[in-house]
Amino acid sequence: QLQLVESGGGLVQPGGSLRLSCAASGFTLDDYRVGWFRQAPGKEREGVSYISSRGGTTNYAASVKGRFTISRDNAKNTVYLQMNSLKPEDTAVYYCAAVSRTTIARLDPRQYDYWGQGTQVSVSP
Repeated sequence: QLQLVESGGGLVQPGGSLRLSCAASGFTLDDYRVGWFRQAPGKEREGVSYISSRGGTTNYAASVKGRFTISRDNAKNTVYLQMNSLKPEDTAVYYCAAVSRTTIARLDPRQYDYWGQGTQVSVSP
């Protein structure tokens, strides 16, 4: 059974950092492109970052560029999202998702087939 499990969320003060992990089981993640998404209460799910299957291509939403870094360790079947300089507006449930086919709309959640259950990130004084 294909499964993605996020971890690493929590409560942090503004300016702080967190590293999220997305661990895959039941399939080999290096065959898949992976995106991170987030959803705040009352808002639509939005794309945060993308990484290609071998890690050679990454994309970021404008709101997180320069603060967040996506990476992957295919040997560990895991993708990471390092989040620095966190702001209250980063508060959301963060999800990772995977897709095997090439997609142009890399930050569009409708392009992804497999999803994790999400991890809460809260940024507050």
